[in-house]
Amino acid sequence: MTTMTQATAQEQPRPPKIPESVLVVIHTPALDVLLIERADRPGFWQSVTGSKDFPEEPPHETAAREVHEETGIVIGTPAVPAGALLDWDLRNVYEIYPVWRHRYAPGVTHNTEHVFGLTVPAGTPVRLAPREHLAHVWLPWREAADRCFSPSNAEAILQLPRRGAR
Repeated sequence: MTTMTQATAQEQPRPPKIPESVLVVIHTPALDVLLIERADRPGFWQSVTGSKDFPEEPPHETAAREVHEETGIVIGTPAVPAGALLDWDLRNVYEIYPVWRHRYAPGVTHNTEHVFGLTVPAGTPVRLAPREHLAHVWLPWREAADRCFSPSNAEAILQLPRRGAR
């Protein structure tokens, strides 16, 4: 890419985020949960989250893409087979925090979140996207729920014992 093309690409505004997202609770069979710390909000810990890239993107594809982008974990490998990603058939509709509303089209105030669980082997390596996250930690499920800043994320983690590990 030439310098002029790079400058032009940097000036292009991003399209508004789609107000439909995923929350993926990544956990081990022993129910240790992976939390990641947001780079744009140090001290805010969460599970993997992310919006659809286009309206027709199926939520399970959004979930697999976001897990890979944010943690480096690839779903569909021998270590993490496709069946390890479970759609919990749980949808949360919540008000978008005002600090992040500028990312959406004018007037958009609510998001629909599709909740998934992903069972990974203990010791699964994590490679964070440095522009998005500062650190990661594996915590027992109750401790992980207590550390989350998002109420819907904490509630999802608290459901882990009922959802069961695979």
